[in-house]
Parts: sequence; C-alpha cells; structure tokens
Amino acid sequence: MMYAKVIVDVAAGQTNKAFDYRIPEELIDLILPGMRVIVPFGPRKIQGFIWEITENTELDRVKPISEMLDPYPVLTNEMLQLGQWLAEETVCFLITALQSMIPSAIRAKPKKVLKLRIKEQYLPVSLQAVFAGKSSVDWNTLPNEKGIFSSIKQAVEKDEIEVDYLVKDKTKKKTIQSIRMNPQYRDVRFADILGNRAKKQIAVMEWVQMNYPDEPIPIKEVTDTLQISKYTMQQLIAKEMLFLEELEEYRDPYSDRSFEPDPSPELTDQQKHVLAPVRTAVDHNQDTTFLLRGVTGSGKTEIYLRAIEKVLEKGEEAIVLVPEISLTPQMVKRFKGRFGSKVAVLHSALSAGEKYDEWRKIHRKEVQVAVGARSAVFAPFEKLGLIIIDEEHEGSYKQEDHPRYHARHIAIWRGSYHKCPVILGSATPSLESYARAKRGVYELLELKERVNNIAMPEVNIVDMRKELRKGNRSAFSELLLQKLKSRLDRNEQAVLFLNRRGYSTFVMCRNCGYTAECPHCEITLTYHHTQRKLKCHYCGYEEPMLTTCPACESEHIRFFGTGTQKVEEELTKLLPEARVIRMDVDTTSKKGSHERLLQAFGNGEADILLGTQMIAKGLDFPKITLAGVLAADTMLHLPDFRASERTFQLLTQVSGRAGRDKLTGEVVIQTYTPDHYSIEHAKTHDYEAFSLEEMGHRKRSGYPPYYYLALVTIAHEDVVKVMQTAEKIASFLRSSFSPQTKVLGPTVSPIARIKDRYRYQCMIKYRNEPDLTSILNKIANRYQKEMATDKLFISIDMNPQMFM
Repeated sequence: MMYAKVIVDVAAGQTNKAFDYRIPEELIDLILPGMRVIVPFGPRKIQGFIWEITENTELDRVKPISEMLDPYPVLTNEMLQLGQWLAEETVCFLITALQSMIPSAIRAKPKKVLKLRIKEQYLPVSLQAVFAGKSSVDWNTLPNEKGIFSSIKQAVEKDEIEVDYLVKDKTKKKTIQSIRMNPQYRDVRFADILGNRAKKQIAVMEWVQMNYPDEPIPIKEVTDTLQISKYTMQQLIAKEMLFLEELEEYRDPYSDRSFEPDPSPELTDQQKHVLAPVRTAVDHNQDTTFLLRGVTGSGKTEIYLRAIEKVLEKGEEAIVLVPEISLTPQMVKRFKGRFGSKVAVLHSALSAGEKYDEWRKIHRKEVQVAVGARSAVFAPFEKLGLIIIDEEHEGSYKQEDHPRYHARHIAIWRGSYHKCPVILGSATPSLESYARAKRGVYELLELKERVNNIAMPEVNIVDMRKELRKGNRSAFSELLLQKLKSRLDRNEQAVLFLNRRGYSTFVMCRNCGYTAECPHCEITLTYHHTQRKLKCHYCGYEEPMLTTCPACESEHIRFFGTGTQKVEEELTKLLPEARVIRMDVDTTSKKGSHERLLQAFGNGEADILLGTQMIAKGLDFPKITLAGVLAADTMLHLPDFRASERTFQLLTQVSGRAGRDKLTGEVVIQTYTPDHYSIEHAKTHDYEAFSLEEMGHRKRSGYPPYYYLALVTIAHEDVVKVMQTAEKIASFLRSSFSPQTKVLGPTVSPIARIKDRYRYQCMIKYRNEPDLTSILNKIANRYQKEMATDKLFISIDMNPQMFM
C-alpha cells in the first residue's frame, strides 16, 4: 500500500496540516509530490496538493484519492520547500503559500479532458474503445478498468494524446485548425495515387511532403501559401491522406508588436568593473547577493542583460523582477530585443489566459528568461542561474495580503537553493539593503556616473510659501511655468509629477469646516471631476459631489488640495498650446492604455506627460529635458518612519527622467518645506549624505535597519471588542518575548476605521527573537475560530511597508 500526504484547499487552522490518503493501485506509478489531486474531505470533494508519498500511515481507515488533476507536478520539490518556509515566515496557512505560486487559472477546479493527437486507429486497442469516434473525452467518464491509466500515461509520453484542463472560459487554451500528413504517405508519388486530374490536391500533398512531413501545420498557412480553397483540404482529409488536428497556440500579449534586435553597446570601464564579480559568481555557482547602486542613467539594465547572456551560455535560466508600474513597454522591448522568444513576461495587465500561457512556457522549459512583477519570483524554473530585482527599494515588492511576502526574501532564498547570485539594483537602495551592503552581508557594486559622462540634471528648489506671499495661488510656480514655456518653444518634452490622482484631495465647507468623509472608513473622500463624484480610495464607496454643506447648508463647500485632473485643467488654461497626456490610475485602467499613452508620448504626440507614481520610473525618452515635481511634501508628512526615505527616492527617480540623452536636463521641485534634509540631498543627488543623516534618525528612534519590525493589526465592527482583544494580544506578546524586544501599543491605527471595522495595532521592535514566528503563529491559532465565525480580523505583517 502507498499513501499520500495531501495539503487540502481549505484555508483554516484545523486543516493547516497534511492529511493521509490511500493511493489507488492504478495511480501508484503516476502520483508524484507537487501534483494537484481531488480528495474526499467530509461530505465533499476538494482540490489538494500532494505533499509527500509514504508507505505507512498511523490511521486505521484511510480514504482513497478520488482523482489526479495533473499528469506532471505543478509545484517542483523546491516550491514545496519554499511553501513551507513561506508559511512559517509570513504566518499564513500552508495552502495559501502554495496557491500563491501557481497562476490563478489552475487554482480553480478544472474539468479534465483527454485529447487525441493522432488518428484513433493508431492508438492501443484499449484506448480506441475509450475514444470511440470522439476527438476528446471527459476524464470523469473513463472506465475504471485495470491498466487503463498506465495506457494513458504511455500514450501521453508518446504524444499520442494530451491531458488538458478546461478551466473557466477565460483560460481555455487557444487552438487553431491544423493538418498533419498521414505517415503512410510520407514517401509516395501523389500523381500515381490521385490521378492527373486532381492537380490542386497533388500540389498540396507534395508541398506538405516537402516542407512538413512529420509536423502539424495550420490550415490557413497552407491555403494562403498555395492559394487554394478549404474544399481541397477537406477532400484530402476525407481521403485520410491528411489528419485534422487542433494545434495549440499561445496567447501572445505582444503579438501585434515586432521587436527589433537590440545590439549590445560598448560597455564603459565602470560597467566592466561592476560586471566582473557578477560573472565570476555565475561561473562558480556562488549564492552572493549583490547590491548594484547606480545613479539614474548609469546603464544598470545593460549590466542585467550581459549577466543574463552569461547565464544562458551556461544553459541556465534567469528571473528579472521590475516594479509593476515600471514594467513599461521599454523594459519589455529591451529584453525581447536581446533574447527574443526566450523571454516570458508575467504581470497583472495580462488576461488570466495570457498569464496561464506565459507560465506554461516556463513550466514546459520553452523559455529561459522570465521578466515580471512581484509574483514572477515564483517562476517554476529548475536550473536558475541568476535573479535580478530592479528598483529593489520599491514598496510594490511587498505583498500586502496573504501571504505577506517580500520578493527580495524569496529571491535570496531561491538564490541560496540554486547556488546562484541575486542582483538588487537601484539608484536609491532601501536603507536596509544599503546597511547590509555596508556590513558585508551583500556585496556592494557602484556605478557613480551616467553613461557617456552625461551630466546629472540641475535641480531647482522652489519655496511655495514665497509664491503664496506673491499672490500666486496656482499649482505652478513662476519658474516652472517659465521653464515649461521654454521647452514648448524649443520643441522638447517635459514630465510633471504629482503624487495624487483625482481632481482634489478633499472637500470642505468654508463656513463650518465640515469635510466629506467615507461612512465606512475614517478617511476623507477624494473628488473625481470627470464623473463629478466623491470616492473613497480604500473601500470604493462613492457619492455625488455636494452642492451644499450637509451640516450647515452653506453653499461655500469647495475642494482643497490638487489632484492630477485639476492640474491638467489648470495646465490647459495656462498653456493652451501644450499637448498634455495624463497618466494615473483613472486613465490607465483599461488594458493596454498604459502602453498606448507612453507610445504616443514617445512618438512626440504630446509635449507634457503629467502623472502619478507610474511615470517616476523606467521612462527613457531622449527629448525629455525638464522634470517637474509639483508637491514634494505629499509623502513627507505621512505617519510612517520611511516617509523621508520615500520622498528622497521619488525625487531622485523623477529627476532621473530628465536629460538622459544629448540634451541637458533640468528639474524643478516645488515644496513648502525646502529645508528638509531629504529635499536638500535630492537637489545634490547625494545618496550617501542622505543615508547618513537618515540612519542617524533611525538609530535614535529605534527603526530598521537597527531593529526589525512586525505589525499586528486587529479590526472588528465593535470598538470595545477590538480594544479588549488588542490588549490581550499585547500583554501575551510582552510576557512571551525577551526583555530586549519592545512591544508598542495597542494604539489606534492611523486610519482608525476601514470598511466599517475599527482598527488597532501593536508594533513589535526586535533585534533577535528566535521564537518570534512561533509566538505569532500561536496568536493566529488562538483567534482562528473567532476570525472564521465572528467579524474579527487579525493581520500579522512581518516586515511592514505600510502603517496606514
């Protein structure tokens, strides 16, 4: 008897372990760890993952596995180990960790079918009876006869039949009608068989015989090439000289784009110097983590491309992570231009079907490079030679719901598993990474000059308090407006950055001070001008714009603050001749719109690109000579210890968009706090000086990198219940930890209520707390029942990036 330990697809405390199932005799040679199976669980049948296979069980009665969902494992051995580590590290259920590694298309229970790849009569007799004239058969209708499953396995291995999943419509495989030559006719003279009158049929058969004797070819290709009708093909299919097949075709998100080969530029001396240790690590299979700090425009991407070339020469594979918003067509173009069809691209703008197809290309070893956002770190490569994380400081590498992982930690774990290097690249690395590099935990590589010694742009700081005193209430200072005009005169381009979407930040009554708030969240509503609506950016609640104040009925109710829509409106009044493209969440929500807008800007169809965070990174257009930051303070005053660091990073990134080619660049930063050290150091592009000053603040306050953090957030509709639970959790933590570990709180979260739930939080600051994850797991288990039945919500974040 053989048994399988199965992790079932039920995310709950009681099921967070492997359950024993008997492997039916006909499946014994087929079942492997990492496969998905259907198992009986109570009264129902559910999906699960095979964790391990064993010869014994301690149970008296063991139910059998109902069915096998995969002819091969979807999770490799490495992924199973990574899943276990991830569940422990991020305090989540094992099934949640495993599910996060596979595409959503195969998370649902798919309907499984067997499809014919050859003519039925060439199958073994036992399988001919199964198909009986049909081209596909539902797996559930297979007869439960001895030997049937091993015949299927052999037929799958010989490519005579394939196992397919009919997932929801959106992720069906895309197929095209094709033909394949009957092997019996491979070496014959068709004029002898078909007679001289069937000239078109002879022409088809001779062409197929010469060009595609052993492989399928789309019917459309034959009819287009030979200029013949489908009727001729149908006659040959009827005569069984050609077999009709459904040929699978990948959905290609870039099918309408051609990628010009990207020639390798000559490396600068500093690039060669930086590349050498990376190549050595690749050659000698060293799991070194490199921190590549290169100023904007110093040629980091070329280092990545050269390092990947080295990896591919060794016959190994590479993963490149880029932040979601800078997964611009430019980035894809460079990788596709250099490595062509060896690249799979994974990101959230793809449809579920496209994601599924890109994932399968990796799984089937048809590509060697995966370029994508955060979740691409789980790309199922088995011979990894390099992992690259570009813009490693970006907050989007942290997943904000279960499992709350940071892509950097996963990359370093996988680097250690595969004995391969990891490159973390950034112009402004996170202080945690920089501190590790300074201590020798990571190896620091630096590119201090731009390629071709192009000068860094000159940065002008404008004090908006002085503008106000001069009576300028516009979003644009006189200096910025004047520089925008000069760009229009010289036919150059500008980017303007504002960290807020919508029309304005909030609506307030000037008479009584009433502000419009979300009824479900303790946060002000944002005004969106195009729909004349007030929206909550947390729960999605919306209501029409107010004309009178609900509190005092005054008509003096106005919007305050400035959003991208409002700035666009003002810009068209001040510079009517300027062509403006606005890029924010509202204008890029449709598929492909992000790409279209950037392409239009790159083609010179606009003079000014106005946008939020998404334009700060990865843009490389030669005609941009001016970058403007309209309000540098928006992030500076958030209740977050990383606020100064994020402001500095953002200002540096935006500045880096200007003057990347032959034309010199300029930057204008508008602020109400010009003396703040993050703004002063951004002016001089001085990362070292900024990091030194910021590290001093962190040391005094006891924040990373001097301490590690964990955040426990408790939420419930009853405020008393939240306070009581938060108190219990805080006192349990204090009694469990060593005296050196600090537990702060419980305190009210910065946003005290979201979706009708009151929120409290406890922050844990620690340097060395070996039992931390097991103590936090105890809390999760203790409140598991209440979280499942009641409306109690407890979130545990081991490396919080968000404190709101």
